Amino acid sequence: MTSSEARSRLMAGNKRFVEGTLTAKDIGESRIRDLSDNGQHPFAVVVCCSDSRVPPEIVFDQGLGELFVVRTAGNVVDDVALGSVEYGAEHLGIPLIVVLGHEKCGAVRATIDAHGGVHGCIKAITDKIGRSYDKVCESRNAYEACEDENIRDTAAEIRSNTVIKHLIRSGKVEVVGAKYAIGTGKVTFLS
Repeated sequence: MTSSEARSRLMAGNKRFVEGTLTAKDIGESRIRDLSDNGQHPFAVVVCCSDSRVPPEIVFDQGLGELFVVRTAGNVVDDVALGSVEYGAEHLGIPLIVVLGHEKCGAVRATIDAHGGVHGCIKAITDKIGRSYDKVCESRNAYEACEDENIRDTAAEIRSNTVIKHLIRSGKVEVVGAKYAIGTGKVTFLS
């Protein structure tokens, strides 16, 4: 499968989700046994926010074994998340990596509203998002602009990873950003 075919498959699944025409998924014993016996063969890596309103398997209408998902608050990546992305792309041969952000992101809101006053491990998340905010802080809608910039920055960070960069150059992987609309369920791929 090519990255273009994988993206089309995600878009078709999201269209079904938005229209309320989800396909029946085989989640029974035979599918579980098949995945156990034959391994996983997902067609897309999805790096997305931990937000409970944005489950990628559901919003893209996919079943067991079809998506390789990495979830962190604010859809940011660190070495552990990047290692997971590398594994999916390099070892599983997945052609498409999608950074899926969303509207009304609590991590973005916390970053902007806290003005650096966050402590604990959450600070690692808000520090990354803060770099995106610094680029767009003068925007009329700073929250939305920061959400979009954070998606782009995470995609750029993935693209700059040595393993992923090599896979991109050899035409094996594409990295794209996308945004989920909380109110409608629609996913839009960013340019």
